Amino acid sequence: MRMSRFAALTSSLLLAASAALFGAGQASAAQADFGYVALGDSYSSGLGAGNYDGASGNCKRTARAYPALWAAAHSPQTFAFTACSGARTGDVLSSQLGPLNSGTDLVSITIGGNDAGFSDVMTTCVLQSESTCVNRVNQAKAYVDSTLPGQLDQVYNAIDSRAPAARVVVLGYPRFYKLNGTCTAGLTEGERAAINGAADHLNAAIAKRAANHGFAFASVAGAFTGHEICSGSPWLHSVNWLNIAESYHPTASGQSGGYLPVLTNAA
Repeated sequence: MRMSRFAALTSSLLLAASAALFGAGQASAAQADFGYVALGDSYSSGLGAGNYDGASGNCKRTARAYPALWAAAHSPQTFAFTACSGARTGDVLSSQLGPLNSGTDLVSITIGGNDAGFSDVMTTCVLQSESTCVNRVNQAKAYVDSTLPGQLDQVYNAIDSRAPAARVVVLGYPRFYKLNGTCTAGLTEGERAAINGAADHLNAAIAKRAANHGFAFASVAGAFTGHEICSGSPWLHSVNWLNIAESYHPTASGQSGGYLPVLTNAA
């Protein structure tokens, strides 16, 4: 496992401060350099949190997303935010890796959900029968087993080759539902359980590939426990008929209360 480059930066700044205090010389400018690049899909761009940057277009990036919140709190010298709503592994490879270089210290990413058919799974489960929903969930899980690992390897290999010294934090996805919760309509309890199981299955596959590349996997399942859909304080949108794209995505509270502290602990 790679050492946290943010921790290394903190140590170097403390040493530099001590050196200045005791007259041992000035720290080089390089000691204060810290580059952060945020890659990934809608869970990283911040879809669902609102206040989108118009310049980001359909990528729906927002200052309320955890990468922007982390950058605002820690002031890295450089911050590149290329995560994009709807992104799949191929999109990361083709259009998000440009800012990575040998000086990049921290990379965060969520990816894999769209490759596994996240949107179609949820559409099927909302509109069709429980048996059809469970069958579609099982198809997605089979894809995660057979195809997604190779796609993740391509992304992780590309990150490693472009930013070999970076601390790479691969963040997972939350479980959507609190079972036996407050929801009295919508999906059946069997559908909710199947969807939660698929999230766990996807996270396990992502964690394994991340570990094989020496990257940190940061689970958000614990952070979202008690804040799922059907809980008393959800940090995820249920079906939003007024803005359907935001459905099943973290709210601003999910970004700041769920994802942000997980990245902070892992960086």
